[in-house]
Amino acid sequence: MERSIFITQLLVGSATLVLTAVAGLVDDQLFSQELFLAGILIIFATTALSAALPWRRLPKGAIAVLPVLDLLGLVIAREGEPLLGTTFLLVFPVIWLATHFGARGAAGSVALATILLWGAGWLRGVPMTADEIPRLAIVPVMLAFVAATTYTTTRRAAAQWVLLTQQSELFEGALRRSRRQENTLDAIFNTIDFGVVGFDRQAKPNFINRAQREMFSRFGVKDGQLSSVVVYRDDHFTPYAEQDRPFQRAIRGESVDRATVWVGEPGHQSAVLISATPILDENENYDGGVMVARDVTAELRAIKARDDLVASVSHELRTPLTSIIGYLELALDDESLDPSTRRMLEVASKNSDRLLALVADLLTTASQHELEIVRGSCDLSVIVTDAIESLRVVAAERDIRFIVSARAPVHLEADALRLRQVIDNLFSNAIKYNNHSGSITVSLIEGATEVELRVTDTGRGMTPGEQIKLFDRFYRADSVRGSSVHGTGLGLRISRDICRQHGGDLRLESASGRGVTAIATLPRAS
Repeated sequence: MERSIFITQLLVGSATLVLTAVAGLVDDQLFSQELFLAGILIIFATTALSAALPWRRLPKGAIAVLPVLDLLGLVIAREGEPLLGTTFLLVFPVIWLATHFGARGAAGSVALATILLWGAGWLRGVPMTADEIPRLAIVPVMLAFVAATTYTTTRRAAAQWVLLTQQSELFEGALRRSRRQENTLDAIFNTIDFGVVGFDRQAKPNFINRAQREMFSRFGVKDGQLSSVVVYRDDHFTPYAEQDRPFQRAIRGESVDRATVWVGEPGHQSAVLISATPILDENENYDGGVMVARDVTAELRAIKARDDLVASVSHELRTPLTSIIGYLELALDDESLDPSTRRMLEVASKNSDRLLALVADLLTTASQHELEIVRGSCDLSVIVTDAIESLRVVAAERDIRFIVSARAPVHLEADALRLRQVIDNLFSNAIKYNNHSGSITVSLIEGATEVELRVTDTGRGMTPGEQIKLFDRFYRADSVRGSSVHGTGLGLRISRDICRQHGGDLRLESASGRGVTAIATLPRAS
């Protein structure tokens, strides 16, 4: 504060000193004027005073003493030498008062300067000349303009300063929040157990979390990137081409959805599941992306171990089960059986057949090979009719009826045995998950190149969450687990595989409480 006051006063003193020095060189009699010399001494004394006093400890109003003394000194100096131009220096104290004391300082400085100028003229004892009166009249107008301009500019600058201060505070607050959010995200990303890599539009990584670095460090990958390491396909031996590697695709702006790659040399590999998505700016232009990697080696090994176990158990069960069924059939051929024993043997045979079908499904699912398809000419309408007839008794037990429209022959080039497996599974599901006394509507819709089989039940339907995992192996909805409806969660997966191997597909449409419609699409020719 003291420094600012001294510098402001020093401007007045310096301007006065320069004016005096220049005038002294022109008029060597200048310093013989007592009033002029007194006014100059007042200015210099005020400048010394501004440097000597501790203004920070004094009230703010005490600062006004300095410009007031400047006005007094300049008016006295003007009285000593009216034609020197000292009047123009009055703008300095006027600006000072208008800047520091607002409207009161602006009005007061102009009023005080006017009073001092006109008062000095009346007190000098000599009447003012006709030329001097206009000059004295114009000075207050000039000072008023300077004071008003200074006051307006000061207020505008103060308002801008307040606005800038508020904006600066907002910016600093936003910056602090941004840094806090960045630190929070860093902490989160470094805590999770899957790798995250962020990169800009120039494909330069701008974020790599701890899990990403640790996951690939054992394979000699620097900074957790996959661009510098060879990755292999599902057979563990065929390497991806450079342009097909998930990381290369990601930095080109492509989306990568759950691509599984094998990292490391054959025999010492880890499976990594990679997903990537591009980031777009406000103009929908590519602006980098994010890649997520997760080690799924343990999961894939567990799935393989499960499939191996299922295949082994299924294979071992088939032999004794086939023997049981054979002996049951021999026993049922005995005409001497009493009705009660025959009925019990028929129940055992029926359940043995069902158990054999379940074992066959397990063995088919656990096998890594595709189902064998033997194509030939067949009539889909006949297959549907036979399937309905074989399940009509089972449906009647729950008072479920089939609604079948009249059908013309539908000839296909397909595997009739496999199609019967699909249709049996769809009808069996429609019976198991239907309501008591419900119905099953079966329709065949023929197109030019394909045929669509629709099986609609009147059961409980499925929620959207259940439909997401519907074709996953061994999946059964939570709502049917523990109920009297039994199953392995394999039938739909096998049925869809059969349809796709024929060149078609299988999908289900459902809503909770509105039943399920299974739609099997099959091409007419292979």
